[in-house]
Amino acid sequence: MNAPADGYTILLTNAQNTINSALYDKLNFNFLRDIAPVAGIDRVPLVMEVHPSFPANTVPDFIAYAKANPGKINMASAGIGGPQYVAGELFKFMAGVDLVHVPYRGSTPALTDLLGGQVQVMFDVTPSSVPHIKAGKLRPLAVTTTARLDVLPDVPVMADFLPGYEASAWIGFGVPKNTPPEIIDTLNKQFNAAISDATIKARLAELGAVAMAPNSPAEFAKHIADDAEKWARVIKASGIKPE
Repeated sequence: MNAPADGYTILLTNAQNTINSALYDKLNFNFLRDIAPVAGIDRVPLVMEVHPSFPANTVPDFIAYAKANPGKINMASAGIGGPQYVAGELFKFMAGVDLVHVPYRGSTPALTDLLGGQVQVMFDVTPSSVPHIKAGKLRPLAVTTTARLDVLPDVPVMADFLPGYEASAWIGFGVPKNTPPEIIDTLNKQFNAAISDATIKARLAELGAVAMAPNSPAEFAKHIADDAEKWARVIKASGIKPE
């Protein structure tokens, strides 16, 4: 935030920044005000997944089972306020189900317990979960984006069952707010060239991410503002409090 506004200090931004702007009342910075957006790089879908022993093969099956067993299903997350957590809270709110949230310190320990059957469901980002899904160790029920993923082509989208549902993490770049527009434009062109490169797009796809279309600083700024507004509504409705 206090680095020289000369384009040589760049911040890797992500969905956690917009979630935190609503989750924490007292921060010594304002992400939406103090960072000038440069470009969005990719979206990172999440996938709703269960242990193979769980008695549900589809989202409707899961919802029916959850409603018949309120408060008896443990939902893991990578931590309070993370994309995995708010995606799960959005599902709980829209599906009208009571799941017990079990926060972990990161995806790895959460996945370890999901794989071991200590928890039953998780909304996780695709890069860490796809290998386990392909190995048959986890059962995917739905992806959280509005379109199916090339990396999981047989997995339906959540909106097929809960119309209007969408959740994804994302990654982009920003600079200190007073950085001159011409510097921001120069960086923007370079980032857009990178995400248009076939090799980079293919590598992102391998990881389960989706490269964003080339975007302007203004378009990325709108994406950030819309994301912050969305998660602020979810956090307020769910009564989420920081750890």
